[in-house]
Amino acid sequence: MSAETLAAFSADVEDYFQVEALRPFCPRSDWETFEDRVVPNTERVLSVLERTGSRGTFFVLGWIAERHPELVRKIADAGHEIASHGFGHELVYNLTPEEFREDIRRTRELLRSISGHDVIGYRAPSYTIMKRTQWALPILAEEGYRYDSSVFPIARRRYGDPDAPRWPHRVDVGGGMSLAEFPLPTNRIVGKLNAPTTGGAYLRLLPYRLQKRSVARLVRNGRPFVVNVHPWEFDPEQPRFPVGARTRWTHYHNLDQTERRLEGLLGMAAYRPQAEVLAAMGLL
Repeated sequence: MSAETLAAFSADVEDYFQVEALRPFCPRSDWETFEDRVVPNTERVLSVLERTGSRGTFFVLGWIAERHPELVRKIADAGHEIASHGFGHELVYNLTPEEFREDIRRTRELLRSISGHDVIGYRAPSYTIMKRTQWALPILAEEGYRYDSSVFPIARRRYGDPDAPRWPHRVDVGGGMSLAEFPLPTNRIVGKLNAPTTGGAYLRLLPYRLQKRSVARLVRNGRPFVVNVHPWEFDPEQPRFPVGARTRWTHYHNLDQTERRLEGLLGMAAYRPQAEVLAAMGLL
């Protein structure tokens, strides 16, 4: 097994108005009123993958799939994995176990029906599988999911578990069941302190040279990792909201650099869907 087989790509398919930081300006009750930009932005992601010969996993929001089934089919027909991002982008710790079960069941059935493929992967909105939401993992297993990719081994306000393992592994969730976990990528910087490596907002916000060095080291050492993006991050022309300085930076900074940066990172390895990397590791 070559080091290249351990490089994964993923995209969380959601629109700009569904981001948690914009909730005060974009309540769910108003989602239908905002300009829908997810199809052309996701097609830009697909174009980058085609140019670089990459394949990946698309964690699709059920709300998006219900309105754009043709987009889900286009992703699947291009050879990419379809996985679940939940239905309405609700953070896991804002749901009861019963609501979470209904959310992931509804989304999985919808995505399977549209794509014609099994759906075995899940990523929680805003990476909110953490210490206080470990109760969600056995529910995922019971509902037919075989892996999760929601854990970010860093400490942040809304998400993260700095004590979580940094590399893909299996998790015993009780009742004789287990799941594979594919964490988001981190660098160990001081002692047990982890920092983000790349992906998502960090693809835009971290120094690009630092990201390239980190990815090169992961590839060279045969370490498994995933580079993640959101289609709205390819869209510098998206509508803007009067947010504070922190959100203005995290949400809008370097939107015009995302595509170039991603294409550069994808040129450094042969990227594959997360399920394929987990299978190559013997974790699925």
